[in-house]
Amino acid sequence: MPSPSFRNLWILALALPIAGITACTGNQDNPDEIRRRTAEATETVRRDAKAVAEGVKEGMGREKGININKASREDLLTLPGLSEREADRIIAERPFENAHDLVTRHVVPQEEYEKIRDRVIAGH
Repeated sequence: MPSPSFRNLWILALALPIAGITACTGNQDNPDEIRRRTAEATETVRRDAKAVAEGVKEGMGREKGININKASREDLLTLPGLSEREADRIIAERPFENAHDLVTRHVVPQEEYEKIRDRVIAGH
């Protein structure tokens, strides 16, 4: 007859794997639920990656400034205080050697140039 401690050890040795199997199968999600959660997580990652890429692109554009020799009318109109007339004149007077040419060539007044000077470049 086995000793009581051996019998308890034997019962414990059989009970642990059975408890583990039961725990694994009892909490397992069905495949449809796993697919749904995976799709949600994938969409979140895609949306976040797109937002990061747009932020980086916007930040890079701000560092350089708007190139007055190449910018579209719409881009020029994003500059603070710049009127449609001034945007059209910038396009008509291209190319510029430097951004301050906007003032020296009487395209925009000095006061308006002060508002945009940190945001424009005259690249070629």
